[in-house]
Amino acid sequence: MSDMNTKDFLIGTLVGGIVGASVALFLAPKSGKELRNDLTEQAQLAKEKTSKFTSTAYEKGSEWATYAKDKSSTIAKAVSEQSNQIVGKVKEVANQAQTTGEELAEELKETVETAHSEVQDQVQQDVEQSNEAKA
Repeated sequence: MSDMNTKDFLIGTLVGGIVGASVALFLAPKSGKELRNDLTEQAQLAKEKTSKFTSTAYEKGSEWATYAKDKSSTIAKAVSEQSNQIVGKVKEVANQAQTTGEELAEELKETVETAHSEVQDQVQQDVEQSNEAKA
């Protein structure tokens, strides 16, 4: 049951409901005219429910797509800014002629660690906000 996704479950429920309603209508002791009227009404109800479900699904899908696009744009911008800062720092450090190789490596290491930590914090905050928005 855990392998079944929501879409398959909803389709199965819809098909099961339609089959169950049809069987109930066919087995009910009614005249042909009453049965046809009942079938028409049930078909109309099923069509309306399906239409509502479809529109709701499209709306929710659009909302989540927009939300994901906004968040990914924010993350991409943060990563880009951090990358530019790292490149600037590397160029600055490389231009210092009197600095030794070890000092350059240590300073670069600290810069990368700081930038990595900041990006990691930003991504973690965005993920937490996303999880809160889902709930």
